[in-house]
Amino acid sequence: MSSQNLVLIIGGTGAQGNSVVKALVADGKYSCRVLTRSSTSESAKALSSLPGVELFEGDSYHEPTLRQAFSGCTYAFTNTNGFALGEKAEIYWEIRVYELAAEFKVKHFLYAGLIYASKLGNFDPKYRTGYLDGKGKVSDYISAQPTSPMKWSILTSCLYIEGLNELMQPFPRPSEPDTLTTPSTSAGCSTPPLSNGLYLNVATEDISWADLASPFSSITGKKAIYMDVSLDQYFSFPIFPNPEAKVTNEGGNLNDPTLFTIRENFWNSWKDNL
Repeated sequence: MSSQNLVLIIGGTGAQGNSVVKALVADGKYSCRVLTRSSTSESAKALSSLPGVELFEGDSYHEPTLRQAFSGCTYAFTNTNGFALGEKAEIYWEIRVYELAAEFKVKHFLYAGLIYASKLGNFDPKYRTGYLDGKGKVSDYISAQPTSPMKWSILTSCLYIEGLNELMQPFPRPSEPDTLTTPSTSAGCSTPPLSNGLYLNVATEDISWADLASPFSSITGKKAIYMDVSLDQYFSFPIFPNPEAKVTNEGGNLNDPTLFTIRENFWNSWKDNL
């Protein structure tokens, strides 16, 4: 695959990265090298069928692999799974990936960040969130770097819209089973003069929790209400079988004191609309 306008994608088979790859190769201006642990996964095979997509099988958290993957790339987009990786490893590997991109003379580095929950919450311990804070700290590091010779952009997203059918899916109200409750708790590469040094916050729509129930009812014809619940009430829903389980990647050390449980991982920041 030609190195001209070749973009290394880390996290390309995930929910966000998948869309990034499709958008970049849509008009043929860019080609993508997608670093993936398994080239035979359904999401990887679907991407490999697109013109301009090359799969590069390997571990995103292994420096020799990263060095091979960066070879010949002009741009980089990276979105590691901090929820599974853990804050400590997220910080180390994302900073190291940034350094390798600079070493390999990448023209523009795009990082998929998340809000720094602890910082937004004035470091109140109730907002301490490994999944968010790791990416927030990396974003602060990148934003302190020069914008030349390697340009950088940070795209900070929030809950994916798919979460409304997953983490925030509606459930029947216990006292009224017929009523559903909604519980709460390419531009970067193409326009470097505008995107260089840009710390962009991205969302599908700014909408209150209470305003979600009405369109749900209109579309489905089912009565729905918004109900503000406690964390204990939320975790009584059948979304997470074991909310006390520590979150890490496959083979991770569950005794690592820096890891968080599912319950600890980000609910207060959402619930209080940080």
